[in-house]
Amino acid sequence: MCGIVGAIADRDVVPVLIEGLKRLEYRGYDSAGIAVVDDAQGDRRDIRRVRRTGRVAEMEAAAGAEGFRADLGIGHTRWATHGGVTESNAHPHVSHGVALVHNGIIENHEQQRARLQALGYAFESQTDTEVIAHLIHHYLQQGNDLLAALQRAVKDLHGAYALAVVSRAEPERMVCARMGCPLLIGLGEGENFIASDVSAIIQATRRVIFLEEGDTAEVKRAGVRVFDDTGASVEREVHVSDVSLASLELGPYRHFMQKEIHEQPRAIADTIEAVMDANAFGPELFGKDAQAVLEDVEGVQILACGTSYYAGSTARYWIEAITGLPCSVEIASEYRYRTAVANPKHLVVTISQSGETLDTMEALKYARSLGHDKTLSICNVPESAIPRASRLVLYTRAGAEIGVASTKAFTTQLVALFTLAATLAKLRGKLTDGKEAEFIEALRHLPGSVQHALNLEPQIAAWAERFAPKQHALFLGRGVHYPIALEGALKLKEISYIHAEAYPAGELKHGPLALVDVDMPVVVIAPNDNLLEKVKSNMQEVRARGGELFVFTDADSNFSESEGVHVIRTPRHVGVLSPIVHTIPVQLLAYHAALARGTDVDKPRNLAKSVTVE
Repeated sequence: MCGIVGAIADRDVVPVLIEGLKRLEYRGYDSAGIAVVDDAQGDRRDIRRVRRTGRVAEMEAAAGAEGFRADLGIGHTRWATHGGVTESNAHPHVSHGVALVHNGIIENHEQQRARLQALGYAFESQTDTEVIAHLIHHYLQQGNDLLAALQRAVKDLHGAYALAVVSRAEPERMVCARMGCPLLIGLGEGENFIASDVSAIIQATRRVIFLEEGDTAEVKRAGVRVFDDTGASVEREVHVSDVSLASLELGPYRHFMQKEIHEQPRAIADTIEAVMDANAFGPELFGKDAQAVLEDVEGVQILACGTSYYAGSTARYWIEAITGLPCSVEIASEYRYRTAVANPKHLVVTISQSGETLDTMEALKYARSLGHDKTLSICNVPESAIPRASRLVLYTRAGAEIGVASTKAFTTQLVALFTLAATLAKLRGKLTDGKEAEFIEALRHLPGSVQHALNLEPQIAAWAERFAPKQHALFLGRGVHYPIALEGALKLKEISYIHAEAYPAGELKHGPLALVDVDMPVVVIAPNDNLLEKVKSNMQEVRARGGELFVFTDADSNFSESEGVHVIRTPRHVGVLSPIVHTIPVQLLAYHAALARGTDVDKPRNLAKSVTVE
């Protein structure tokens, strides 16, 4: 969602801020701005600010026109929560020489606003963020320096925040704070940085400190000091980021989504590398404590949101079929607000591409409060919050994912979840040597099967032209492929804005069949498995009502095209991993439908990449 970048250096930091905000555009935003402590003559420094709704490029042009130059500044891309998309609501917010940017939501902002208005503060925006700027100024007026004022202000706040603050009175430093939203500090030589995502500062440094919950920090040119929630000085580990600049560049592709769809064979190969190297499944894949955590598991509880939830829904079929353990899958934002019955012997699995999804993080905290000590995170971002809060972790190694609509993160999550299912089965004595060898061989061939599916892109692009004028679509699947139908419908609605729903094919006659007509294309995922004949019967129900069918099947399925029935064949049926291969066509269909409709593929309206608010 919103993005933060800040810099202090002996050089002009405005280009650093602008470049950082451009690299954060993928997170989703509707306005952008920077504030700098300018290089005015003598000691007469002041805050200069420029904000624009729309793209970072518009704000960049305005900053250039106004001659912005400074050695200290902060920047922000905003995704609107409190208040509409207006320049007055855009960040940074300023209060009497204090400038601030904020990710997150302050839940008690109305009470704080009333308190500050009573103290004489006037508000220019509808945001919760302006409250924080005035609070910090209020505590400065009481004789605190900028760091102490920030530390006092955050104690008045309820909610989630990542904050970066500068002041014209203290041009030698930035201060920052984190609670519930990601924030890191980048370490340079004679210069230092603040960011919500390492991609914002990777052009300047790879050495980063990840702030922990409740941390505040002071960032100067010469060094950094970090303080925990008690105010005590603490040392946080320095990490060297392995994010590559190449992964953040578009290269020969039209969109990041297209690039990331085509990166899936490599992402899958990287994710399964440890299994291939060992030629075996084993608890050591999940961390040094894994044997003790996994060996006496009595069930699995999966918590996730969005695409990650559909990955978990697919995994439920694998886990129950392969391990014999009961598995439940729940939307994290629902689980955290209901009275759950806990079994400490159940393994709680959280799935998040970013590792910072707030609802999933809070669901994990709730599970732990209920006594769940067996926790595992499946995540794509090393050292992010959810893995740090889990006993075990399996990283998906998909690399940076820029497009808002998740693609390679989803398929690598599926690979990781299948690895978990096989490992649990082996620990329970449910996986014979022969079956283990079969699964490993299937994984070994998976990147190639995915590449074969990618080669169908021209045929799928031709289908997409037929989808472009439509307003509604229906996706059908059965068994383990039903969640893939859900994922296909989600992708289509996310980026093409075609209303799409997915159902188990057997549910057609229980309601959805009423929607079927010549204007609603019906996408069917029909692999050559034991449910194929059932799916064929469901397809007849659609054809009898005049519906047009678009069928993704396998090369060895007995299907033929006919009037109103269009067929694309993926490679031969790949057995238990078929859901992963059948994900590729529905991703490509959504991408090319969006392309045909002229929508913003990588930055769909109203959506954000990393959802760090409720």
